[in-house]
Amino acid sequence: MFRRNISLAEVKFILNDGEVIREYADDKPYPSFLLLGFIVRRPLHLLVAKDSETGNCIMVTAYEPDKNVWSPDFKTKNR
Repeated sequence: MFRRNISLAEVKFILNDGEVIREYADDKPYPSFLLLGFIVRRPLHLLVAKDSETGNCIMVTAYEPDKNVWSPDFKTKNR
């Protein structure tokens, strides 16, 4: 996260206001989901796992999606 120049404040903002664009119900040990948010036009993805028993979330990774891999809205991967 810090190597990618993503701050804790940006992560918190996306956790609160980001849009869930994918869900991975079969991920282990916890189901996860991919969030998309924008920080001053900069798209960011957060992959978050959630323990349904405790409600705790674990941020797996945070990154700026590659424009060559993702669609212009950063919600779907290019084929």
